[in-house]
Amino acid sequence: MHRQRGITLIGWLVLLIPLTLVVYAGIRLIPVYLNYMNVSHTLEEIASKYRSGGGAQSVGQIQNAIGRHFEIDEVNYPTVNDIAITRDGTGWHVEAAYYDYAPLFGPLSIQVKFDKSVTFGRGG
Repeated sequence: MHRQRGITLIGWLVLLIPLTLVVYAGIRLIPVYLNYMNVSHTLEEIASKYRSGGGAQSVGQIQNAIGRHFEIDEVNYPTVNDIAITRDGTGWHVEAAYYDYAPLFGPLSIQVKFDKSVTFGRGG
């Protein structure tokens, strides 16, 4: 009597279907994470600019600087108005906390939460 060795077609399908779904979801998430990297880079650049140079004088000044970076990096979401800018003592606290979505297929999508914050100025 010979024993069968290896994996059957059904076994392959059981292994490959979940793996394929994970790879597909990863591919769909790439643009969402690249956008977040641009947002994160912008906030770090703004913080670095105002740490090394003169401090920011107003919320509008910080929003304009973020807006210029978003325009260059082609960030459409979140918008400048979605970025929370608050006075932190004598410095500034800037936070981008938002949800983004990656469509999968049909009505299904993946929701991802991002939260990046920086503090700068005399207080940071």
